[in-house]
Amino acid sequence: MPSTLKLTREPVTLLRIGEVKQRSQVPIKTIRYYEELGLIKAKKRSEGGFRLFSTDVLPRLAFIKRSQKLGLSLQEINEILSIHDHGELPCEEVKQKFQTKIHQIEEQIEQLGLLKAQLQTLISVQPSAASSDSICPIIESADTAAG
Repeated sequence: MPSTLKLTREPVTLLRIGEVKQRSQVPIKTIRYYEELGLIKAKKRSEGGFRLFSTDVLPRLAFIKRSQKLGLSLQEINEILSIHDHGELPCEEVKQKFQTKIHQIEEQIEQLGLLKAQLQTLISVQPSAASSDSICPIIESADTAAG
């Protein structure tokens, strides 16, 4: 007896925004903001006007949060997701963005080193006699001490 293969479609589970919040630990206001920016999309709205999301939104939200922790802006994340949404792996784009971030971090480290040296110099300066309109001679002498 030949067997017939039945292809049944599993019903798609749709989540209301409160359920997405609970499962993702992302605040509702943030979920709405991400939707406004196009980072995520609601599948549809309920008859009562509630946003309904597929469960696919959960790993996408996790990706967004992880990307932010790695220093990517929402605009950069949107660019990466757009590449993904067109069926391509965005890894080369991610590598380029990370290289840029590394360069920015190196510049920040250099600037912080200069600031640290300036602050150490100011700590060692004995403040001159304050005039009546002076607030703090150490800070006010910062331009001359740094120069």
